[in-house]
Amino acid sequence: MAAAATVAAGAGAAAGGEAAGGPPGPAAAALELWLNKATDPGVSEQDWSAIQNFCDQVNTDPNGPTHAPWLLAHKIQSPQEKESLYALTVLEMCMNHCGEKFHSEVAKFRFLNELIKVLSPKYLGSWTTEKVKGRVIEILFSWTVWFPEDIKIRDAYQMLKKQGIVKQDPKLPVDKILPPPSPWPKSSIFDADEEKSKLLTRLLKSNHPEDLQFLKVALVFIISAF
Repeated sequence: MAAAATVAAGAGAAAGGEAAGGPPGPAAAALELWLNKATDPGVSEQDWSAIQNFCDQVNTDPNGPTHAPWLLAHKIQSPQEKESLYALTVLEMCMNHCGEKFHSEVAKFRFLNELIKVLSPKYLGSWTTEKVKGRVIEILFSWTVWFPEDIKIRDAYQMLKKQGIVKQDPKLPVDKILPPPSPWPKSSIFDADEEKSKLLTRLLKSNHPEDLQFLKVALVFIISAF
């Protein structure tokens, strides 16, 4: 567990410094406005239009992809369970909708450490609810499946497993229903039909349980895009 704490501490100062400075200007204010609406713990159902507007603002604002992760990290670390869970949903949507620059920021240890803090008992893990911890673990694991080329995500997740913070891989919710997706960015691993075909062909021929689980998720993901 010490390793996880060390990694979290190693980048925490840098992440905190960037977040503390805060994104300036009206574009940043718009980001915060839509994120506040999208993560409002006072509503019983999450505001999907606010999520879409937040994603659109991230894509429109030149600084959005670099500022948005730190706004999300602050919300994810909220002591209010619902606000944290809502923020994690926004993070998932942004990861799929906000292009390569946002994706690359999230895939850095500097941001991943903010998620690790939610799980580590040395930081926020001692009071974070099990439901929030479960969602963080689920998201990290799903990224190792969907984005195998992101080595730092894989390394962070494997470190959590080695330290006993993650006991076992979660089952991905293949039946989760999300709102209709906006056009996928070019950085999506499923951007090209040819890539889809090659990947699905390989998965269909595989006998590995991990590939079969991935195939289930991939089919639901692709179907939901139509």
